[in-house]
Amino acid sequence: MADQTTDSTSPSALVSASSPKKENTNPVDSKLTELSESRAELLNRIQNLKQELSESRAELLNRIQNLKQDLQSWRGKLDTQVQVYREELSGLKKTLNLEVEQLREEFKDLKTTLNQQQDDVSASLKSLGLQENSKDSEGQMDKKSEAKEEKVEPLLIDENAKEAEHH
Repeated sequence: MADQTTDSTSPSALVSASSPKKENTNPVDSKLTELSESRAELLNRIQNLKQELSESRAELLNRIQNLKQDLQSWRGKLDTQVQVYREELSGLKKTLNLEVEQLREEFKDLKTTLNQQQDDVSASLKSLGLQENSKDSEGQMDKKSEAKEEKVEPLLIDENAKEAEHH
């Protein structure tokens, strides 16, 4: 039994006992090395992906900034054009209203002239004794005059209503 205890503590026994440890550690070491390399590769790939994402993000932000500037420029141009059109429309409305007012005045003058001429014709007919026929023609002239006035008035009212809507 003593021999067995000496055998177990002898250097040759220790060498044979440590050999299986070296064999066991070699696969573990190689696995650890493999895992470390794999981890390093993954970290490198992650770093590359981060860099690509950062570049893509910068590109997108740049595009967005350019689009914002284009939109602001477009809005400014559009606002300017709208203002020009509004000013032109306002000028056209004023001109149209002046022309309509002139037409009203001319129509009133024409009506006054026609009434004066009708009165003159009535007076002439009266002096000739034909006043009864004159009254019939006077009634017809008044109806025609009123019909023309009725047509002009709604047009003017519509124009004034449209102008009020825009202001």
